[in-house]
Amino acid sequence: MTTPSSQISQDEINAILWKACDTFRGTVDPSEYKNYILVMLFVKYISDVWRDKEEQYMQQFDGDQERVERRMKRERFVLPKNMGYYSLYEQRNAQNLGEIIDIALAAIEETNIEKLQGVFRNITFNSEAALGQTKQRNERLKNLLNDFHDPRLDMRPSRIGGLDVIGNAYEYLIGKFAAGAGKKGGEFYTPAEVSRLLAMLLDPQPGERIYDPTCGSGSLLIKCAEEVDGDDYALYGQESNGSTWALAMMNMFLHDVSQPHIAWEDTIRAPQHLEGDNLMRFNVVTANPPFSLDKWGAGTAANDPHGRFWRGVPPKSKGDYAFLTHMIESTYVEESQNGRVGVVVPHGVLFRGSSEGKIRQKLIEENLLDAVIGLPANLFFGTGIPAAILIFRRARADRGVLFIDASRDFEQSSAQNKLRPEDLARIMAAYKARESVDKFAYVASFEELKENDFNLNIPRYVDTFEPEPPVDMGVVNTEIRNLKDELGVVEEKMASYLQELGLDE
Repeated sequence: MTTPSSQISQDEINAILWKACDTFRGTVDPSEYKNYILVMLFVKYISDVWRDKEEQYMQQFDGDQERVERRMKRERFVLPKNMGYYSLYEQRNAQNLGEIIDIALAAIEETNIEKLQGVFRNITFNSEAALGQTKQRNERLKNLLNDFHDPRLDMRPSRIGGLDVIGNAYEYLIGKFAAGAGKKGGEFYTPAEVSRLLAMLLDPQPGERIYDPTCGSGSLLIKCAEEVDGDDYALYGQESNGSTWALAMMNMFLHDVSQPHIAWEDTIRAPQHLEGDNLMRFNVVTANPPFSLDKWGAGTAANDPHGRFWRGVPPKSKGDYAFLTHMIESTYVEESQNGRVGVVVPHGVLFRGSSEGKIRQKLIEENLLDAVIGLPANLFFGTGIPAAILIFRRARADRGVLFIDASRDFEQSSAQNKLRPEDLARIMAAYKARESVDKFAYVASFEELKENDFNLNIPRYVDTFEPEPPVDMGVVNTEIRNLKDELGVVEEKMASYLQELGLDE
């Protein structure tokens, strides 16, 4: 039997949490029940941390309750009395269980208002529409509390040894929910391998500002933070969906990110990260924006108060260049600050004409585009189309653009294809070397780009054609003769059988 003090692997924790979803499967849509699972994980974790700290201080101060309480009030996170997971578990048989949980969440938010303001405003555990009538709702919530009472989910830091286990579990669940949510999944989650690749390409350094204008659940920002040696960085993000914004805030907390700056609002229509009347500038800007978003705000773009669209206004039915332009205008202009952008785009961004073509031309003429990296198909949730990564840099030594065709390097799966560690390593090696590699990488000069009318379609630059092997006609003739001989034998046998049956006439 597993005891709370026993070691438990990340996989075991993930499996227990995923099984807890059985409480809602078949009755509640995954896009809805993910919020209940993730919020309960959050509450359970902070409750375990609180108990752990309280026990440590009780030992340190020889059971002096007053001193313990004073010290606990100075913790990074304060859990109001009788409002944590274990109090909820004791009340699991209450007839108004959903209301009790909502009251606890409100108290947790109010007590930690600077960190959690608005995080729980988009979720209620007392919803008849989402969780059923009172009896059904109480039963489901009781089962949920029971699931999290598994002794193996004792998440005290003194037991699990750090925050990564919980942060990883949270990321695991978000990924599983994204996979099950179909098209909606890609709206809040970028596959971990793609996030890791972007972070490696952008190489964030200590002291830098890192920004994601469409941050979803925050996984890409966290991957960038993990690339920094130490914790000397500042994370900024913006997300238009309230529920997803809440996921990002909890994700930041569980990964021990101090003071994340995550805003809830539409990035194009109302950017929230400003310095005075101007856009805030960042060293690293990265994103996986919604592909070819319709109705992104083109109507007001021509008079944008922040002057983001001076290169041209993207078409109203495709917002790709709106996000891309916003990202570039959000980087530091000074070369010493090494402003750089990494963005995931659909392939149409590479070659579509009209206003998009004009914007693309200006970006190349400004010598901002550094690399174009083609990714395999079926990497992203909700779409099977292949995508590309564009890297822009303010400080560039030459005017050439590196093209990498990584579309054929991946681990195939029935659900989602996946970039393997060796695939990431190959892309990074080519990016750093910045040399042509047969059928994989090519450095195109500015003159070549101009000759191609600034079309960035990767096959124009990286030839991946594999010629058919030459045909040996001698071997072919021999095979034909052998087949004819075999056919003759078969025909003779058939004639014999027909004769025996009296059917040869």
